[in-house]
Amino acid sequence: MTTIRRTACTVLGIAALLATREVEAQAHAHTPGMTHPGAAALPTQAGQSAFAALAEIVQILEADPRTDWTKVNLERLRLHLADMDLVTLRTRVTSTVVPGGAQFVVRGTGDVAAAVKRMTGAHVTMVTAAGGPNVQRTELVDGVRLVVTAHDVNDAVAVARIRGLGFIGFLTSGDHHGAHHLALARGDTMAGHGH
Repeated sequence: MTTIRRTACTVLGIAALLATREVEAQAHAHTPGMTHPGAAALPTQAGQSAFAALAEIVQILEADPRTDWTKVNLERLRLHLADMDLVTLRTRVTSTVVPGGAQFVVRGTGDVAAAVKRMTGAHVTMVTAAGGPNVQRTELVDGVRLVVTAHDVNDAVAVARIRGLGFIGFLTSGDHHGAHHLALARGDTMAGHGH
């Protein structure tokens, strides 16, 4: 009985090995137009998000023959991305409903408070220029107070949107961020943002 079991196990082991080799051979078989996924596939993200954002900007700058490398300042963009991280992840935000919108008191200590002031100052300027909601910005010792209201305080959808977005939604809204980042990296003096 023991010899039969050993023989059966050996036969099953050999069959499993042959089946595995057949599957591997089929997986590596070539057909016309076929590529190896492992050889062609590359990650689309360059790692941590700030690093990936910088890498994307570098690719754009390198691809543009008009780039004036004497003005390029990636450190300025890196500092801005650090501010974005501080404001997004390290602030304390208190939201209060006000007629026609919301009030956001955004606070932090040290570098966080400074980042809040820089980020909101630049964003409020952009929002105003783009015809966004009304924004009153007041600097505090440890941050800012933003009162964001709809142009028409009786527009229930616009008011609900402001309240629903909250502070971080307000800060991330708009289609100017990519252009702003590129302008910072290019050394554009009109890019603003205190760095």
